[in-house]
Amino acid sequence: MRNSIEFEVYGKYALFTDPLTKMGGEKLSYQVPTYQALKGIVESIYWKPTLLMIVDDLRVMNPIRMESKGVRPIEYGGGNTLANYTYLRDVRYQVRAHFIFNPHRPDLAFDRDENKHHNILKRSLKAGGRRDIFLGARECQAYVEPCVFGEGGGYYDHVDEVYLGTMVHGINYPDETGSKEMEVRLWNPVMKNGVIHFIRPDECKLVRKISEMDMKIFNENNVEPADKLLEQLEKEGGSR
Repeated sequence: MRNSIEFEVYGKYALFTDPLTKMGGEKLSYQVPTYQALKGIVESIYWKPTLLMIVDDLRVMNPIRMESKGVRPIEYGGGNTLANYTYLRDVRYQVRAHFIFNPHRPDLAFDRDENKHHNILKRSLKAGGRRDIFLGARECQAYVEPCVFGEGGGYYDHVDEVYLGTMVHGINYPDETGSKEMEVRLWNPVMKNGVIHFIRPDECKLVRKISEMDMKIFNENNVEPADKLLEQLEKEGGSR
């Protein structure tokens, strides 16, 4: 696929919190990552407001296992409380994603250099990302590296279908929709032979408004063009 990357992300723990479990201060992870969590990982590899990162497919490589831990989160009023968090343990995923230019940011047309953005994205992936990688929560450190999607054996390769119920797909932000609203998207994913194919955000039928929100301001004063960034990366790479 055009402007695509394929990578493996793995870590000791993951916490893709089901929001329904947060009401009493507890946290329980979904069985698999949400679209939004994976999009966040892609954007930690490389992010520019000029681009829209789109997650296409997820392949679950390791068996889905959970582990509960007693934690002491900080309360809003000060002090600590006791809570029980249930994490996914020993996770490994293959991810396929690509980018398009953000149609709601015509003000960033000066930064629309497809080839250079793709080169930076691939360089950033090979380096392990431009920002720290997390699996749903700050305490769940993760690592990324390039791979060929579909290579190697996955635990669920021979399981025809696994229905995962209703999950959060992701969040609609004004920068990515053109509206002045923040919304949450829901969907009903099915894992087939270990692979989840994500529908695009605009294909989600279950969308609920969260709040009003204005679009962030980006322009030539606070966005470095791709050609300058790539030139800088090439110089840094050549000096090592």
